[in-house]
This record gives sequence, structure tokens and C-alpha cells, in this order.
Amino acid sequence: MATILEKILKAKAARLADLKHSASPEDIEAKSRSLPPPALDFLAILKAPKPSASGGKGIHVIAEVKKASPSRGIIRQDFKPLEVAQAYLAGGASALSVLTEEDYFLGHDRYLRDISRAIPLPTLRKDFIVDAYQVHEAKCLGASAYLLIVACLKPKALADLIALGKEIGLTPLVEAHTEDEVKAAVDAGSPIIGINNRDLKTFHTDLQTTFRLRPLVPAGTPVVAESGIFAAADLKSLAEADVQAALIGESLVKEKDIVAKLHGLLNF
Repeated sequence: MATILEKILKAKAARLADLKHSASPEDIEAKSRSLPPPALDFLAILKAPKPSASGGKGIHVIAEVKKASPSRGIIRQDFKPLEVAQAYLAGGASALSVLTEEDYFLGHDRYLRDISRAIPLPTLRKDFIVDAYQVHEAKCLGASAYLLIVACLKPKALADLIALGKEIGLTPLVEAHTEDEVKAAVDAGSPIIGINNRDLKTFHTDLQTTFRLRPLVPAGTPVVAESGIFAAADLKSLAEADVQAALIGESLVKEKDIVAKLHGLLNF
């Protein structure tokens, strides 16, 4: 039986084939390369020190704009992407992650485009990126960064997609879940490494994954903890473990008062 990840990648391949018929890879690449680099530097922001509310060592929050997930279904019924992004800005997020995967997360390219235009924070294109076409799309949509998942890519493809981002002025955030995947991300030259606490094959989540894998990432490379972060104590522990950022979606999106929830998470 196919895993959820395999099903997502199959659907993505079909959508990508259709996209290339409606807008050729050559046209998308030409448009991307004609645009200047993003005004907001995702990597520089994550490398900048972030004090906590009490003045100690803090952590950046990359707040995620997403309507649904395969494991949770619909997370927010009254989903208004731009309003969610505005709440994240008001709550103290350092950057935004915007889902554009349509079949399983109910995202859309226009969410990224509209948010990138309206909100003065760097945006990450959160999708299952397997082709240079999608990286050029990310730039055209206004993203400052894009997600690459080691589990979805062979080593050469991973290295090529990282190099492409650097070439056109976007930051690749490379996601790993195991020791071997962290090593592959490091070997490929990843400027930022995300450690996903959720196993993409089983969707089981364990925050200890970040603490276990953090020592494998070289000094100077920012680390982003992803998934399973629900409380200020989680953020405090991550900051103390020298994790530079936390990507948080579900525990924020589901809240009625997103601003208050984010303020609470950062209050340590």
C-alpha cells in the first residue's frame, strides 16, 4: 500500500505535467530570472539573534498558513489566508510558511502570491518540490525561500535544486527526519536545515527528533524545528538546544485568537 508521501508525490507529478502544458518551463524560467532577488532575506533573518521576552536566548517563529493536512483534515473552517498572515505579523512571527500543495493540504499558489505582496515578512513556499519549474514558480509568486524534502529527492536532484535557489536569489530550506537525511542535506550544501519531527511515511510526531539530530548540523547552519510544537516550554527548550527557528502551523491556525496564541508561545 502506498504511503501518504507517495500519494502526494504522484498527485504532484500529475499537476506538474499539466502546468508545463499551460505555461512552458522556458517561459517560467525566463520570468523568474528577469525578476530581482526578493527584498527580504529569509536566511539573514534566521541567522539574526532573537532575544526571548525575558531577554534570554529566543527563537524565531516561522508561522504557517495552512488550511488542512492529511493527518488532521480541515484545521480552520473559516480559513482566510491573508487574515491569518496578518495575525502572524501582529503576533511576532519572523517569517511565514505558505502551503501551495492543493490536493492534500488544500493550499494554492495565489495564497503565496497575495501574502508575499501584502505582508512585510519573508515567505517560504511550502510544497513538495521535485523540479526546477517549481523553484522558478516560487520566485515568480514572491517567495523568499522554498522547501526541499530529502525524502523526496535523489542526492543529485537535491544538490541541483539547492544550487538553483542560490543562483536566482532564493533560500532553500532543506528538510530531514533521520540521521542519514541530515547527512544528505549537509553534503548537498544546504544553507538551512529543517528537522521534521513528523515522519512523512507514518505521520507520527516526536519533538525529541530535533534534539536527537541537532548535533549533526554544522555550526553556522541555522536549524528549523518543524511539527509538534505547541507550547512556550517547547520553544524555550528548542532555543536552549541552539535551534534558531521553529516552524509552527496547526497549533496556531486552529486558534480563534491567533495573535494571543503566538504572543503566548513567545512569552518565555
